Amino acid sequence: MTASGRFRPTRRRVLGVLAVLVYAGAVAKVIISFDAVPGSRDVLVPVLLGGLLAVSVTSVKRLRRLVVGVAVDWLPFVLLLWLYDLVRGWADGGSLTAHYGMQISLDRLAGGGHVPTVWLQQHLWHGGGSVAWYDYASWVVYMSYFFGTTLLLAVLWWRSRALYWRFALNVIVLAFAGCATFALFRSEPPWLAATQAHLPPVERLVGEIGSHVPVITLQSLWETGTQYANYVAAVPSLHAAYTLLITLFLVRRLSSSWRHLLWLYPPAMAFALIYTGEHYLTDIVFGWIYCLAVYAAVEWALGRRWRRRDAERRAVQPAEPGGGYEPEPAG
Repeated sequence: MTASGRFRPTRRRVLGVLAVLVYAGAVAKVIISFDAVPGSRDVLVPVLLGGLLAVSVTSVKRLRRLVVGVAVDWLPFVLLLWLYDLVRGWADGGSLTAHYGMQISLDRLAGGGHVPTVWLQQHLWHGGGSVAWYDYASWVVYMSYFFGTTLLLAVLWWRSRALYWRFALNVIVLAFAGCATFALFRSEPPWLAATQAHLPPVERLVGEIGSHVPVITLQSLWETGTQYANYVAAVPSLHAAYTLLITLFLVRRLSSSWRHLLWLYPPAMAFALIYTGEHYLTDIVFGWIYCLAVYAAVEWALGRRWRRRDAERRAVQPAEPGGGYEPEPAG
């Protein structure tokens, strides 16, 4: 601000604006090259880190933290999830039988004699020429899985490395627990079981609905081999598991009473998965069970670690009156 009252931008402010504009241009180029918003981690993580770089260029402290964070925090996490993606794709080539009978029987039991996916599509789906609002809503909820976890990790890392790693450990352990199950218990989703006449006709609605909303591409997620897709990895549903994980993690740490609205997210995802033919109700329940088990185990292990570290510090350096070391809360 000048003496005359006119606003004069500083070099730092100009640099910050230019960085954001360059970042926006780079993101636009990525979207144009994919002809949509890419949803795979290969692209999403670099895009998010690019955004953090754009808002950090005006601060040497932030730049230093970003460089160290990429090497120490993000690189190990991305490599571990890349390994999970490879193993998950390879698990599709096993010789074990793909199961479907247990899921169909349990779903019929829960649905009063009807398989929920079949019943919902028979009553709600009216074909690609008549896509309803709840079809779009189901598609949006389903697609949030591909962005929610990574976006939350970026926000947590920006605010607290401790919270970032706490959530990242849950994500990694849950991913490999699911992957081990995929390799040992190959299972068909409803749309695949229907193609083999194990169920009445069931359409895979995500692609059909998505063709009416060409703003996000997940083409790489349908690739197999050294990529991501595994059509017989339905139990447990990691869509359901990660949705519940996000809800549990945030509800315990946010203070606003509005946080309880997050409890609507897991059942909304469950409906979307069942309706679109991607999962049975049984797959979703197993996903929730895996999530609760992993979350409880990770929280217990980290809490024990912090308590042990606190005890060691107190033994070496007795706390002064009115002070002392406070460990990270277990919650």
